Amino acid sequence: MTDEAFRDIFEGTKVIASVGLSSNPLRPAGGVCAYLQAHGYRIIPVNPRETEVLGEKAYPDLAAVAAAGIHPDVVQIFRRPDAVPDVTRDAIAIGAKVVWMQDGAGNTEAARMAEEAGLTAVVDDCMARVHRRLFA
Repeated sequence: MTDEAFRDIFEGTKVIASVGLSSNPLRPAGGVCAYLQAHGYRIIPVNPRETEVLGEKAYPDLAAVAAAGIHPDVVQIFRRPDAVPDVTRDAIAIGAKVVWMQDGAGNTEAARMAEEAGLTAVVDDCMARVHRRLFA
């Protein structure tokens, strides 16, 4: 993906649903999401084991996010690769524009599925690292 395409994603994004974000400060997702939140993005935690993360109400799944009237531009995934196709199907169903599979969450089947549905798929890259490189 080109830097221009990454810039377009960031400039067109206001809300990021972060699937797998937890309140555990030792998990990388917390640092990534705190960085993005500090740079003006609204982070929506999606984790059935949490009630609130980073000051935002947590939702059990993407369907609950959509039912609450929240429409994420990006679905950011912090899950094992075998869980990513189901998350991608949910991202397609709620009308997300981008599925971003963080480092270690890459799944080529899910990327193909997302792209066939008209979404942009980013595979095995860190959203905070890319943002920092482009905008810092």
